[in-house]
Amino acid sequence: MNKCLLSLFLILPYLALAQPPAKKVSWDVLENIQFDKKFVKEYDSYAMFPKFTPAVKNLEGQIVEIEGFTIPLELSTKWVALSVNPNSSCFFCGAAGPASVMTVRFKNGKKQYEVDDYKRFRGKLKLNSKDINEFYYILEDAVEVR
Repeated sequence: MNKCLLSLFLILPYLALAQPPAKKVSWDVLENIQFDKKFVKEYDSYAMFPKFTPAVKNLEGQIVEIEGFTIPLELSTKWVALSVNPNSSCFFCGAAGPASVMTVRFKNGKKQYEVDDYKRFRGKLKLNSKDINEFYYILEDAVEVR
């Protein structure tokens, strides 16, 4: 009995530090969405808004892991864009769709990445179907997985 209690007390600190399991997410799943064209009064123009599939909606708020190419877009580096494609082929350049890129907001401060660093990140997935000034996918409290 004493050995069991001792083992439990030795293991508990490590269990407290363990991260929740993450679902590995494929870009194929994220890119498989439909779109609605809606008028945006603020810009006096039409824009495409995502209609997420049930598979994507089930990922909302989940801890996920995803990998891709980093595209630093902000000098403060509190976030980066992550794309299924390298910068030269990303959706900004016309070779892919807007569902092929996401915002990665870091959990702890600033991180520095070069354009096209291929990295894997873990964080909580947030879906965006309303704010046209933000990507469709946002990975919050993100950490790099090595």
